[in-house]
Amino acid sequence: MLILNLVKQEWKKSIRAQGFYKNLAVSIMLGFFALYMAVVLLFLGFSLNEILEKADNKLNPMELFNGAMLYLMLFGLAIRFLMQQLNTFNLPPYQVLPIKRSLLVNFLMLKPLTSPVNYFLLLVVIPFSIKSVVGYYGVSVAIRFVISFVFLIWFDSLMASFLKRKFGSGLLTGLIIILALAGIVALEYFKLFSLFHYSGILYNFIVLNPFGLILPLILVGLVFVLNKWFFSQNYYPENFNSKIKGDKTVATDLSFLNRFGVIGEIIGLELKLILRHKRTKSILYMSGFFLLYGLMFYTRKEYANSNGLLFFVAMFMTGLLMLMFGQWIISWDSSHFDSLMTKNIPVRTYLNANYYLLIAFNVICFVLTTPYFLFGMKIVYMHLAAFIFNMGVNIYLLLFFATYNTRKLDLSKSSAMNYQGTTYKNFLIVLPLMFLPMIIVGVLSSLASMNIALWTLTILGLLGILFRKQLITLCVNQFNRRKYLMAEGFREGE
Repeated sequence: MLILNLVKQEWKKSIRAQGFYKNLAVSIMLGFFALYMAVVLLFLGFSLNEILEKADNKLNPMELFNGAMLYLMLFGLAIRFLMQQLNTFNLPPYQVLPIKRSLLVNFLMLKPLTSPVNYFLLLVVIPFSIKSVVGYYGVSVAIRFVISFVFLIWFDSLMASFLKRKFGSGLLTGLIIILALAGIVALEYFKLFSLFHYSGILYNFIVLNPFGLILPLILVGLVFVLNKWFFSQNYYPENFNSKIKGDKTVATDLSFLNRFGVIGEIIGLELKLILRHKRTKSILYMSGFFLLYGLMFYTRKEYANSNGLLFFVAMFMTGLLMLMFGQWIISWDSSHFDSLMTKNIPVRTYLNANYYLLIAFNVICFVLTTPYFLFGMKIVYMHLAAFIFNMGVNIYLLLFFATYNTRKLDLSKSSAMNYQGTTYKNFLIVLPLMFLPMIIVGVLSSLASMNIALWTLTILGLLGILFRKQLITLCVNQFNRRKYLMAEGFREGE
């Protein structure tokens, strides 16, 4: 009964929050996107049997799926560790009531397991088990197959929460996880150690043996006990906050930027803001994954003639950090925006600092994507054109339209599955930046040639770089027109 009351109070807290109604339009858009993804996953689930039957002549589809289970578990755990927000619960109001501590801890630990997002992959697993596993092994095996996948989801969710609370989610931890996964994949690729082989043996035992489900159930129980142990040591807020390693202040020496005057000091402050807050750091982590986006398209022959799509990929990767940080370039400072406005900092200086910061992000991403040049000169020309277009056009559009964001951002929470501060305006800002150049390339390459399309965007980018002062002035005037509306919006918070 108490659990139901806690669930009801959490639900009322969410729907009564002011931010719930402000984010309603975004929630509706995300709902449509979730519906679309559900349809795609269902289609994949019903098609997966035919795909796996063609993939290998020796192993049947379920055996291939079982071989991938440990990989799914490891990658799911890594994604959750890097992107999943830690569950929060306002303990003090309940600590003075006659409610057992264990009940509150259990509610806090099990709350993320109720999220529908966790079970999206069941839209693939259930149709696959009905269409394939039942045909090969029967209904009972299909049921155990689905239940074992549910246990895998629970294990990943609980283990990711424990690891984040115990070791934090710093940059070093994220890099260690990425390198460990890359090492496992490399061992599989060079046939030095096959996790696929051992995964197949393990999950075949779990699914085919009537008592096999006891093993994953024990693992879920163990990780549940680990979480209970952690909370038993860190139940009270003052202990809990002091022992989470991820909350340590990042000591960053950026004093060399001071030689560039006020602009350098502002850039240094912005970089410290990025490195010291969860939301901005999680964007850095996600950017590392998105830099591999090109491998999905540049290696596929069916996309070789899709010039518009390939340019979209090139522009996205070469301007990844610029696009992800730029759409909130002013909102990052929302918590101290009033203080900024009272300082003797000219608007042009403030925008120039952000301009040079976005330029640096653009250059970093371009350098990191140079390995894609090995895919041919066409990719080289597209990346160069996209880089110049981002530098000369998109960067000013981001500075100009960022003034329309009037929602305060909470930087203490991860950006993964966090839409606080996001409105429909963010979608309206980013979509034209990304898809309009894609359409231009697609149309010009079909009517004339790919070279003409790339030269058109390159010339537009060079003109933007040439008339930088005039375009910055346009952004300064826009900032001055909108600064009081932004300040008022940032003060409202949530």
